Amino acid sequence: MDPTPSRHIVERQSRMLNFRVEYRQRSIEVVLEDASTVGDIKTILETELQVPVSKMQLKGWKSGDVSDSTVLQSLHLPKNNSLYVLTPDIAPLASTSQSSAQQGSSSQNYLLVISHREAQRDYSLNFPASKTIQEITLAASGISYPCHHLTVCRRSSPALTKLPLCLLQCTDVHMVSDSEDDFEDAPEFGVDESEIFGMGSSSCQKSPMMPEDSENEGDALLHFTAEFSRRYGDCHPVFYIGSLEAASQEAFYGKARDRKLLAIYLHNDESVLSNVFCSQMMCADSIVSYLSQNFITWAWDVTKEANKARLLTMCTRHFGSVVAQTIRTYKTDQFPLLLIVMGKRTSNEVLNVIQGNTTVDELMMRLMGAMEIFSAQQQEDIKDEDEREAREMVKREQDEAYRLSLEADRKKREAQEREEAEQVRQERIRKEQEEEREAIRLSLEQALPPEPKEDDGEPISKLRIRTPSGEFLERRFLGSCKLQVLFDFVASKGYPSDEFKLLTTFPRRNITQLDPAWSLLEAKLFPQETLFLEAKE
Repeated sequence: MDPTPSRHIVERQSRMLNFRVEYRQRSIEVVLEDASTVGDIKTILETELQVPVSKMQLKGWKSGDVSDSTVLQSLHLPKNNSLYVLTPDIAPLASTSQSSAQQGSSSQNYLLVISHREAQRDYSLNFPASKTIQEITLAASGISYPCHHLTVCRRSSPALTKLPLCLLQCTDVHMVSDSEDDFEDAPEFGVDESEIFGMGSSSCQKSPMMPEDSENEGDALLHFTAEFSRRYGDCHPVFYIGSLEAASQEAFYGKARDRKLLAIYLHNDESVLSNVFCSQMMCADSIVSYLSQNFITWAWDVTKEANKARLLTMCTRHFGSVVAQTIRTYKTDQFPLLLIVMGKRTSNEVLNVIQGNTTVDELMMRLMGAMEIFSAQQQEDIKDEDEREAREMVKREQDEAYRLSLEADRKKREAQEREEAEQVRQERIRKEQEEEREAIRLSLEQALPPEPKEDDGEPISKLRIRTPSGEFLERRFLGSCKLQVLFDFVASKGYPSDEFKLLTTFPRRNITQLDPAWSLLEAKLFPQETLFLEAKE
């Protein structure tokens, strides 16, 4: 077995992620490891779509916009993902067959007044002269400028047999022009009037913008974005993929400098204005750019009653009943709507409700007007936030200084307490040692034989011992007395043999190294001798 298990490194097994990428009429399947980056996906798409990476915007990330260097693993993606590519910097191919005279008039706008005879209603639609009826521009169609009247009625002509099968099944609308060359032959140009003006029967309707049975708002928005791109092209606002609550959080509740306005686009396929508003307004380069820079754009389809009820419930929950009631007041032919919502300290405010019957210039002006109001509020919020952060910073610094001061005092107090406790312990040990030594000394002193008298008639040795302090200890011992008795006598005076050595003067001898059983006579300490005590090293 390897004694160093730290050398064995278990590598994390990479996950494989599936991406279904939509671009205009194409769908690309991409499979990559989660260790790859967003830029790797774009590189693959560049080969498939022939679109430069620098002009490619990859959208559909549930965590918001990401950079090319973002590692897929850091996004915590599920196994299957749906994305879509935007190329706003690549302009659509312009027709080269128009004459210079037609190009000169392309900056003009036509007002088409469409009268629906059976409903007894008029629809006024603005179109630029460059707008085509398949390959024929309005400027080249011969209709009167700047205003032209059209009438919509049911067709009973045998010419219906010339229409494509889909139109035969669902289209019985006849459009008559007030000019000499009317639009009765419009189907020859491949134009489905029911698609343009939203008046076809349900059997040939396009796929719904949003299904009724989506499990969550994110899936519904993915379907909406894909269908919007299929109908109107890929140059459109970046719709936030997620719940209305998540979009509100993204727009309103970040740092004051990062906050944005929330644009809620409400689509209704039953409104005659929807197609024009989407194709002319929502897909205009200027509108797309302005919304992308300054707004979080969230969308919903209210064509189906179930989806509309779901929207009203969401608006009531997040913005209050006033917003929901405002949406209820608008009729079908006033859709689509673009609600501009600004987050405020206490509640969210609807700054503007833009209806479908508007122009690009008017829409841009109203968006810019909302931005002016928002910018003024944002500057106040930034100022308040900066001041609050400055106060909080000062408070944090004061709290930190106070904490450090308390910590220093605590450490100082603990050190002092430890020192005092150590002193007490050392003092206790010293006293115990002194008491022990004193007990030993008294025991030795009591065990010493009595000092002999000079006239006892036995050999007596007189010893004079000099202590380290300069004092002298004098005592008489029998010559037959053992050296141990001498050592016990010195110890009883406070100089134990394990700490002090007993030396002769001349010649210098260490008596404590001799056998304690020797007599004073054997140790040649007779009849008298002067000794001195010296502390052992």
